[in-house]
Amino acid sequence: MQPRRPVPADIDIAQEAELRPILSIAEKIGLAEDDLDLYGKFKAKVHLDVLQKLQSRPQGKYIDVTAITPTPLGEGKTTTTLGLVQGLGTHLGKSVMACIRQPSMGPTFNIKGGAAGGGYSQIIPMEDFNLHLTGDIHAIGVAHNLVAAAIDTRLFHESRQSDEALKRRGVSRLDIDHTTITWNRVVDVTDRSLREIMIGFNDDKMRDGSPSPIFPRKTGFDITVASEFMAILALATSLKDLRERIGRVMFGLDKKGHPVTLEQLRIAGTVAVLLKDALMPTLMQTLEGQAAFVHTGPFANIAHGNSSIIADKIALKLADYVVTESGFGADIGMEKFFDIKCRYSGLIPNAVVLVATVRALKMHGGGPKVLPGAPLDQAYMEENLQLLEAGLPNLGVHIKNALRFGIPVVVAVNTFEKDTQAEIDMIEAYALKQGAFASAKSSHWADGGAGARELAEAVIQACEQPNDFKFLYPLDWSIKEKIEHISREMYGAQGVTYDALAEEQIANYEKAGFGDLPICMAKTHLSLSHDPQLKGVPTGFTIPVREVRASVGAGFIYPLLGSMSTMPGLATKPAFMNIDLDVETGRVIGLY
Repeated sequence: MQPRRPVPADIDIAQEAELRPILSIAEKIGLAEDDLDLYGKFKAKVHLDVLQKLQSRPQGKYIDVTAITPTPLGEGKTTTTLGLVQGLGTHLGKSVMACIRQPSMGPTFNIKGGAAGGGYSQIIPMEDFNLHLTGDIHAIGVAHNLVAAAIDTRLFHESRQSDEALKRRGVSRLDIDHTTITWNRVVDVTDRSLREIMIGFNDDKMRDGSPSPIFPRKTGFDITVASEFMAILALATSLKDLRERIGRVMFGLDKKGHPVTLEQLRIAGTVAVLLKDALMPTLMQTLEGQAAFVHTGPFANIAHGNSSIIADKIALKLADYVVTESGFGADIGMEKFFDIKCRYSGLIPNAVVLVATVRALKMHGGGPKVLPGAPLDQAYMEENLQLLEAGLPNLGVHIKNALRFGIPVVVAVNTFEKDTQAEIDMIEAYALKQGAFASAKSSHWADGGAGARELAEAVIQACEQPNDFKFLYPLDWSIKEKIEHISREMYGAQGVTYDALAEEQIANYEKAGFGDLPICMAKTHLSLSHDPQLKGVPTGFTIPVREVRASVGAGFIYPLLGSMSTMPGLATKPAFMNIDLDVETGRVIGLY
């Protein structure tokens, strides 16, 4: 495509693109029609046995794209990922694939928007990408809510029937302590009114007229991508592994304090059946015709926020370079990429691309608030080297955090129209002083792959450098030791405090044998600390751990730091107000 000025809306660019049949994209990377389940002409599921067929092939270079602490608008990790892929493929002739997450439709219809990239660096068809895709999120929602119904049904029947009556029906008593249940319901809609609900009003009395010991009970809804099943799909390495992880899912404790699992509830097999097709990655394409896997979308706060191991493993056998993306800033997504995803996959990355923007660094230097849906302050629209310099230490922390893992870092300065050359030069010089292997500006949003050529060249060089990859902590440390080490080393906290509930939960998990799981810190992405108001490089703060939960099936413990919601709320003017259908052509309009 020939980039136009001014740059059109994302959806206009996407709909002007000449889509290649997905069979053509597949053939280009060495896949045959028999390797695919087609979903129309332009997307397909890839069979899992492809990995076995490709096992003798050498593995490509593995690149993770992350970012500094972002503004609420995001700093362009997905556009950078796709721009880099286009730069490597179209302009340097490399065999390359992208591996990114599928977006929730909650943000799609709210302020943040979709996750197909933007400008001239996108996944297409963009409408399919952001709306339903191949139905994986819906499959997760059905499976998750079936489990919720099964739990409440078991509570209902066990409260009303004797052991003998249950036995006659082939059911053994689980004796679930309903006060310990952590399994909410889910919906792929942003709806704050569902964060806390009461259920079971019609079951508030026993048959003899006495009050029910179970209902009504308090529960709530999470957004679907926060489901543990989404995290399991992202971390599972095979159907066998998927089935085993589902069986290990713990949703509460019995009245003796023992974990109760989906295997004991006898629903794990059904969940595996509902999710088996969702384990296959979806093949799509970039605007410039490179292959892209879109697969899984675990919530980047409450879960590990990375696309699937399965997709990455297949891609690394099909391409010489694979570019993936981890959610939010390097203190969250990148750390979880290394300490959780890489542990379970056994894959070692060759380079980290750290996205920075003039806008975000000015905010960290003390600039005015950046608010979704509101115009940017003039401070972000004109050159201000003093403000930018004050915010550079946030970039420095993220560079050093990436280097802790022993991987070369390339800083990508994602440029906007009002950025000046002096501002870009200041960021690049600072990045090199802080130990980055290279720094390059990138105009991929406006110019497509051509705008990312300099970045692509730097990444190729970084991938050839030796690395000394290491995890941040060993798994045999206690849960508290791991939490405190991450808090000190990645966030710069001076200490950690634990609410009474968190203390109790940690003790229960270690007693149950879960203490050797990796840690998935659930915190705000808008600050290095737990407090979204603390910008730049906060110091002297203490991390409050109010609750600790176990995703045993996914394979991690997740502490909740400060205030953390798993169900976002809609803004005053959400994106759905702009979306409509052209009834003459059938085209979606106003998406972005």
